[in-house]
Amino acid sequence: MAGFKLGIVRLGRACGKVKYALLDERDISLVENYAFETRVDIDRDGNGARIYVYIFDLQRGRSSGHYLHEFVWEKHCGEICAGWRVAHKNYITMDNRMENLILVPDAPPSSTPCIMTEPPGEPSNKSNREQSLYWLAVQQLHLDPFSEHFSEPVKHKFFNCDGEIVENEVLEDGCIYYECHYPPCTNMERHIREFSICGRCQEVRYCGAYCQQQDWPVHKLYCRERRRYQITERPPDR
Repeated sequence: MAGFKLGIVRLGRACGKVKYALLDERDISLVENYAFETRVDIDRDGNGARIYVYIFDLQRGRSSGHYLHEFVWEKHCGEICAGWRVAHKNYITMDNRMENLILVPDAPPSSTPCIMTEPPGEPSNKSNREQSLYWLAVQQLHLDPFSEHFSEPVKHKFFNCDGEIVENEVLEDGCIYYECHYPPCTNMERHIREFSICGRCQEVRYCGAYCQQQDWPVHKLYCRERRRYQITERPPDR
């Protein structure tokens, strides 16, 4: 990555792991006036979800919020015309460099498919992912604290179909979409419990064996075998 100057913003946890946003150097100053957070968009047709970067003015609050990729496009290229939207060329929604953004028709006809429509959980070519700037940048980050390597034990953020947090609930694991736990990977489940779970700690999920193997040198530092409880018969009350 010699010669590149990029901004990386730590966003906090979403869908099972800590997320990071990638920015051009010229846009990193946005952190001085804007709060950055994740926003989960649920596909209305039941095809999973996607995580986007959402920002809002620190003085004006969340009512002034924008998707980061739209904000960056309008900042450098002007207003987005009706019938068009901003998409990510490499399908990595955390990579919001101008070079990775493109304007595409909002609803292209089915007879003319567009490769930038970004269906939820769209898998990208493994070799392309590994060579992407986002993948290389996240691999070089320092380890997160112990508490950040596992799902929240009691509460989960609960999103409505518009990706907005409506309440904090104690939620069963069968109601949550997970993203692959390997930090650079952005593959997300299309269906609940689609990904394999670590058989030892039963806390983190992976999109495949490759990512699990790549994550193991770090994950093994925190992985603890889940305690198995023996079920015994309770004696009758006397």
